[in-house]
Amino acid sequence: MTRVLVVEDEPQLVRALRINLRARGYEVDAAPDGRAALDLAARHRPDVVLLDLGLPDLDGTEVIRGLRGWLSVPIIVLSARDASADKVRALDEGADDYVTKPFGMDELLARLRAAVRRAAPAEEAAVVRTDAFTVDLAAKKAVRDGADVRLTPTEWHVLEVLVRNAGRLVGQRQLLREVWGPSYEKETNYLRVYLAQLRRKLEPDPARPRHLITEPGMGYRFEP
Repeated sequence: MTRVLVVEDEPQLVRALRINLRARGYEVDAAPDGRAALDLAARHRPDVVLLDLGLPDLDGTEVIRGLRGWLSVPIIVLSARDASADKVRALDEGADDYVTKPFGMDELLARLRAAVRRAAPAEEAAVVRTDAFTVDLAAKKAVRDGADVRLTPTEWHVLEVLVRNAGRLVGQRQLLREVWGPSYEKETNYLRVYLAQLRRKLEPDPARPRHLITEPGMGYRFEP
């Protein structure tokens, strides 16, 4: 079930969105301000975000910036601001679409469906193979020497983030945000512990890893 985070301080609009989204099979979380939105996103990891810019505590662009530090899901802005500069700023900060209030519910739902389709992972990338182990992203498992490797949920989440960014450096803060949430971005010791555990379980020679690479002082990289 697709989870939608609605960030909006108008109760009537939240109620209308909740009714319409749930009627079409979406799971809905709602936050009345920016800080609550960032907290809910960290705890429940939405598949798409509907975000008002005029929030009581933070400007919506600040919320976009906070989410984009660790979350790559579609963000659709809902705003009464119709100036071109506001739209450009929101899109530059990382929004995927901009809907001006008042809007038709059918149009919003169509844009929501389109955003979810665009964000769907490519099916052909579901299984990633190395010479030592295989990662099946769809089945959420790793296989080595023909047997499933027992990974804790956190170990799996760390591995999944790295594999989905194969060949690219994943910064320490980004990895901490995606796995543990924004309030853990300084806990770099977590990464050392979990990468060591993953190497023991997956690398043929954990002391000389070929696939789970450390870039000192910067982050980590998965090389197939």
